Amino acid sequence: MAKSKFEYVRDFEADDTCLPHCWVVVRLDGRNFHRFAEKHSFAKPNDSRALQLMTKCAQTVMEELEDIVIAYGQSDEYSFVFRRKSNWFKRRASKFMTLVASQFASSYVFYWRDYFADQPLLYPPGFDGRVVLYPSNQTLKDYLSWRQADCHINNLYNTVFWALIQQSGLTPVQAQERLKVDEVRTQEVRLPAEMEGERMTVTRTRARPVPLYCDLIGDAFWKEHPDILSGDN
Repeated sequence: MAKSKFEYVRDFEADDTCLPHCWVVVRLDGRNFHRFAEKHSFAKPNDSRALQLMTKCAQTVMEELEDIVIAYGQSDEYSFVFRRKSNWFKRRASKFMTLVASQFASSYVFYWRDYFADQPLLYPPGFDGRVVLYPSNQTLKDYLSWRQADCHINNLYNTVFWALIQQSGLTPVQAQERLKVDEVRTQEVRLPAEMEGERMTVTRTRARPVPLYCDLIGDAFWKEHPDILSGDN
């Protein structure tokens, strides 16, 4: 780049280099996706098309950014884990976040018709992101466990809430009040067999991103995929 007297403005750029030897996690969340889901007639409580589209976008991000070793998603969010030794873009947090967010959002629009053939995209979706560092394998596993536990709780609530509306004939307000004052027994409503419809994991098998629906809280997954937390990462 040519030198000029204006180059001093670079001094105003903040240093956002991520600490070394830490897992870098970029978490994306859909912006105002409750409204987006309503406008685009998403099925309740879980729309398989929307979930598959989110996973397709996550796979696309991982194909483009090979330093991502695993991604976990639920509903309108996805977390992408970069390997600990990644020196991608000199570990600048702004690069991690903006490139993941832009690749994900553009993929969402690009692949929309593949999953919503009969539903036009009425307006562009938005995603915000954050970068968080985790210093050890255990804190990373605890982070992913936290997100999956959050998924369990939210999905259980949403499944019962919509069952009360769709099967028991309650209004949304009545269903909400019922959940507030009474611990609804699951035998009162017919619950779907797949209670974890919103959770999605994408990991690499021979460098190819592969979607899985699995438990990250227990040890079985990590024993089956030891390479994710290996020292080489």
